Amino acid sequence: MKEFRADLHIHTVLSPCGQLDMSPDKIVKQASDRKLHIIGITDHNSTHHCKLIRKIAEPLGIFVMMGAEITTKEEVHCLAFFETDELLDKFQEYLDEHLPHIPNDPERFGYQVIVDENEIILKTEEWLLISALDQSIEQVESMVHELGGIFIPAHIDKGSFSLFSQLGFIPKGLKADAFEISPRANSQAITPLITGSASKTLIRNSDAHLLELIGSVCSIFRMEYCSFKQIRTAIETMNISI
Repeated sequence: MKEFRADLHIHTVLSPCGQLDMSPDKIVKQASDRKLHIIGITDHNSTHHCKLIRKIAEPLGIFVMMGAEITTKEEVHCLAFFETDELLDKFQEYLDEHLPHIPNDPERFGYQVIVDENEIILKTEEWLLISALDQSIEQVESMVHELGGIFIPAHIDKGSFSLFSQLGFIPKGLKADAFEISPRANSQAITPLITGSASKTLIRNSDAHLLELIGSVCSIFRMEYCSFKQIRTAIETMNISI
């Protein structure tokens, strides 16, 4: 088994809370400098920068998990990742269908721009991406798994936008593949909270909105090589150190 350093929660300039220097090119360069082997691109309710970052990262040997950070109807943040472009596009259609049409106010929330590899703005997203979908956490989880994806409730220890802050419990029957904890969270204190769930796997990511935070913490995946299937297996078998 080899060890791979992974930070699976990174926002780009497309997220309104992401800083304007979080361009695809700069993200990949920072990930390379931090010696990350795997990065997860998780903009709020959007997947539109995933394919470009994968293209930029591939020559540097960095494997990109393509996905999003979804805000459910209960305002629980969840990470979702997909193996292929086709499945990613289907999930984007789902996000487009269920994101409310609330206009973004850049002065209040921040800019939401799609850029190319040269940091040229191609498009500005009109609807506020940090809004909650009209879908419950169970509905989001069901759709992610219907598309063969990986579903991970995000930063479950946080005092806002988390599973425990919004619901106070893990819904019966929720099929989480893993649970993400915050950079400074005590994993031993959190483990008892997920004892009734199907998954006992914890991962730790940076939730980076700033370049300097990328790779500031990471999870170590023990696998034969980097692939979506190998990452799923490492999660299922708890072959991860945080």
